[in-house]
Order: sequence, then structure tokens, then C-alpha cells
Amino acid sequence: MVSDIDIAQAASLQRITTLARERLGMDDAHLEPYGHYKAKISLDYLESLQDRPDGKLILVTAISPTPAGEGKTTTTVGLGDALNRIGKKTLICLREPSLGPVFGVKGGAAGGGYAQIVPMEDINLHFTGDFHAIGAAHNLLSALIDNHIHHGNALGIDPRLIQWKRVVDMNDRALRKIVVGLGGTANGFVREEGYDIVVASEVMAILCLSSSLQDLKERLGRIVIGYTQGERRPIYARDLKAQGAMATLLKDAIKPNLVQTLENNPAIIHGGPFANIAHGCNSVIATRAGLKMADYVVTEAGFGADLGAEKFIDIKCRMAGLKPAAVVLVATLRALKFHGGVRKEDLNQENLAALEKGLVNIERHLENLRDQFHLPCVVCVNHFTFDTPAEIALLRARLESRGAELVVSRHWAEGGKGAEALAQAVVKRVEEGEPAQHTYAYPDAATLQDKIRAVATKIYRAGQVTFSDAAHKQLEEWNREHGHFPVCMAKTQMSFSADPQLRGAPTGHTVHVREVRLANGAGFVVAICGDMMTMPGLPKVPAAEKIDIDAQGQIVGLF
Repeated sequence: MVSDIDIAQAASLQRITTLARERLGMDDAHLEPYGHYKAKISLDYLESLQDRPDGKLILVTAISPTPAGEGKTTTTVGLGDALNRIGKKTLICLREPSLGPVFGVKGGAAGGGYAQIVPMEDINLHFTGDFHAIGAAHNLLSALIDNHIHHGNALGIDPRLIQWKRVVDMNDRALRKIVVGLGGTANGFVREEGYDIVVASEVMAILCLSSSLQDLKERLGRIVIGYTQGERRPIYARDLKAQGAMATLLKDAIKPNLVQTLENNPAIIHGGPFANIAHGCNSVIATRAGLKMADYVVTEAGFGADLGAEKFIDIKCRMAGLKPAAVVLVATLRALKFHGGVRKEDLNQENLAALEKGLVNIERHLENLRDQFHLPCVVCVNHFTFDTPAEIALLRARLESRGAELVVSRHWAEGGKGAEALAQAVVKRVEEGEPAQHTYAYPDAATLQDKIRAVATKIYRAGQVTFSDAAHKQLEEWNREHGHFPVCMAKTQMSFSADPQLRGAPTGHTVHVREVRLANGAGFVVAICGDMMTMPGLPKVPAAEKIDIDAQGQIVGLF
């Protein structure tokens, strides 16, 4: 079987300046090319589009992830290509891949088969340097904190109450808990420290939620880095005069990146927070740009709909005033059988009993999207060659009994052509159906604890929510000043519960919030549930072992 990277490397790409001019009417002066096939879009150009009407926003989300894979990004790309094929001017808006998963489990995250974003190797590796800039800006603030303490600590920062970790864009569990400042007084103040992965950085969230360069700088200044001794007064990044230098490092990273699909359709890739430990959506700037430049914008939110879609609605849409016109819920029969108890090794075999058992997972996500968030929804099966007619018929009958539409899509094997039926279903739902009237899982006025309970009980179907003493005490304090913030749930992506082993659609479980973090610049509170880590580790056999480059500079092993 031909690999994703083989398909991508055989593609015929258009120069990005030509594609922008012919497909988007964009003059070369508004682009900052990074080579022939990728470019930054100037913020001045995006500002000039503000009087244009908005296109339709389509959110692609998925059932709870499994080791079998669901193909959410692949579906997003295939749907975008298909909408262009049927005459709808469409832009795809995605997140940038993190090096952590690229070298960890996934080995690549730009779609798959004949529904990919290219240049695939560049996008999966250093791309235009956005993640490096985010990591540098974050770690500059870390250095300024330790430097301030070393030179007298005029602000009275309590080293025990510093909230700001360092970051690196790699899965490295050994860095979760460390000690810095060893080796004598010349090396600073000895204290406990730790690392998160770059995608969990508040700087990443700030960049993705900012509306402009000035907004970015103001948000950076609002970051709470720690507290003073005694009174525990918050210390902000602006107290260290850090926001200007941080924004300077991000002056190019804030500009969206323009690339293309295998079918030479335009795509914007910008930002990359994970949905299991952050808010899981591409940048507001990119999404708004797409809505001004196209009739349809197809975007995705990370992992399952209980994480990515919930945060897309409750955080991104709430803050940016975005209104999705419809949702595509992606599933595979293999993944549904996994939720029905089948081992990964046996998923290619027909198993109607397991499929029927696993259907509760897709039904739960469908209920949440339609009944909790009140969004019109089309269900897409990302087709595999070993899917059987009997399995498809069972899923179709079950969904139709619940008033849901199912489309079997073959974009992985056929590109946009294989997703035309999905595109037609989406257009029909948007243009002929009732307009979406989306709602949120909780009101702004609710307490932070009640917002967490609302997500856990309404979306996860938890029986109760418990808080560690420290988390409860902290939330009580934050309610006074930050109670209007939305909450960003950090939990396993593998289950509706906080236990990754609970497949299907568990109910009555307990969600335990062990830690909370204030992302004051981003404008939300993070609730860390169960055993969730904000610095992942590599698997026993990381994808890095298969990634290589030959003497001619050809990369292999990115799947």
C-alpha cells in the first residue's frame, strides 16, 4: 500500500503565490513566502477584508478516539476538496502539528491518503517556525522570572508560588518535574520547576485566541506568573515588562500560514493547542480570515466532540463570536467496534455484535451536538476497505432511527471525488435546513465549579465531580475575579470519563479535578482531571524510530 508520504511527495504543487492569486484574488504583496509552497498572510491584508460578508463555518469533530484511528483531519481535507469540486469556494482551516506526536505516536498529522495538506513534510516538521517562536516567547518569560529573583526580587515573588513552567515541543516525561538553579549562587535561586509541551503553553492559547497583534501583546501582559510572599498578590508578565519582547518574538507567528491540498485547494494552518490539555482549535485570526475569503470554511477541533467540539463552542465561539452553521461527526466502523470491546488486532473482521455495542459512543456524541449545543449534524463514516455492507447497514439503521443522516465517504482513497456525497449533504443541511442556533454548556455567570460540573455531567454524563482540597480552595478564590471565565477541561481523550480504559459511553462515573491553572491572558481556567499530564511521554516504540532521511534529502517514515 502506498504510504501517505509517498502520495504527498508525488503531488504536483502550485506555487503558493500563483494559488493565492488565482484562487483567492490575493496579490503577491500580501504574502510572505517561505519557499515556493507556503507563505504567511499579512495582517494588514486581513484587516482590509473586514467589510466582506462571512462565509459558512463547518466544524468537523469525531467520536472518542481509539488506537484504530478516526481520520478527522483527513475528513476535513476531503470535505474541503469536495466542496470546491461542487462549486463552493471553500477554505480549510487546520491546526499545525506538534513535533511531540509526530515523533511519538502519529508520525504525521496533515491528513492521509489522497486527502492531505502539502507540503506534508514541512507542515509536520518545522513549518514556518511558529511553534519555535511560541516556545521561545514562553521560555523568555521563564528566564525573566528567575533573573528577577536572582537580582534582588524587587516584586517579592515567592519562588514556591511560581505558576509558570518552561516548555519544549517534544514528548519528554523526564522533564515533568525538575530542579533549577543548582551549582551555586551564580546560577540563580534553587527551586522546583517543570516542563509542559509547547501546545499546552498559555502563549499558544493566547496566540490562537488573539484578534490582533495589539490584543496579543495585551493578553501576554495579563499572564499571571506567580504570587508574592505573604499577601499572595498576583504577579503579571507586565510587572516584569515582558510582554513587548514576547510579542516581538511572535510578530511573524501571529500571521496565518497559507498552503494547499493535494488537489491544489487553499488551506490555512495556524496554531496548534491540543484538545485534551488545551482548547484544541486553530487560531481565531485564521478562522475569521477564512470566513472573509471563502463561501465555506471547514475547520476541525481536536480529539472527540466531548473535548474539541465542546471547547470550540464554549471557549472559541464564545470569545470570538463565531457561529458554526453545521457539524460533521466523523467515525469509523473499526473505532466503533473497538468501543464495543474488540481488540485492535481483530478490528478488520466483521463483528455486528461488537458494532452494535459500540454504537453508544457515536449516539452520545450525536446527542451532545444536537441536544446540548443545538447544532445541525451530519454523520460521516470514514470508509475502510474491510467495512462490510452489513456493518454499514446496521449503523445507518440505528442513526436513521434517531433522525440522523449518515454518509459513507471515500476521501482517503479517492480524494475530493470520494467526499462529494458528504459535501452535498453538508450544503443541503446548511442551505435548506433550519439555521443553527447553537447554545453553550453553561452561562458566563455560573461559578467556575458549576461550569466544570456542567461539562462533566451534561457532556461526559458523570455522576459526580470531586475536587482536591487545593483545587477547590483555588477556584473559590478565583471566582471573585475570574468567575466569568470559561473552563478548559484537561482529561483523557480516550473516554467520556477520566479513565482511558472506559470505552463506549460510560455514565455515573466520577470526574476528579486534581489541579486547576489560571490562564489569565488566554481568558480561561484549566481543570486537570484524573491522571492527565500536560507533558506527554513517548510510547515504547516511538514513531521517531521509523523517520529517516536519505542521501538525497528525501524524508521517509512520516505516515
